[in-house]
Amino acid sequence: MTLQNITAPPVDARREIAAPGSALGPTRRLVWLGRAFTLFNSARMFAYVPTFWAIHASADSSQHSLLTWVAWLCANLTMGLWLRERDGHMHRAVVVNLCNALMCLCGVALIVWYRY
Repeated sequence: MTLQNITAPPVDARREIAAPGSALGPTRRLVWLGRAFTLFNSARMFAYVPTFWAIHASADSSQHSLLTWVAWLCANLTMGLWLRERDGHMHRAVVVNLCNALMCLCGVALIVWYRY
């Protein structure tokens, strides 16, 4: 048994699991979930901007945790890279995670710039 078989059931098995009692079929649910993922994670990229502006305007980053921002950076980066490696191509989940990693990198850079 390969690691892929352990981590994700075959597509047919996922459809069988998801189908009973559902108003939307599994394909439509996946489309809507994909859209929701893209919408909310794209909005998250813009949600960083007020924090960046506050750090810049005050020229003080002491109230922000560098460890937290580095953890978010690493989490987003590794998730994007893992999805790319697992699926073998770039798709919206990969791009969104990498863009969020870039925004976290900006946060880290601002914190470091004003702290040190």
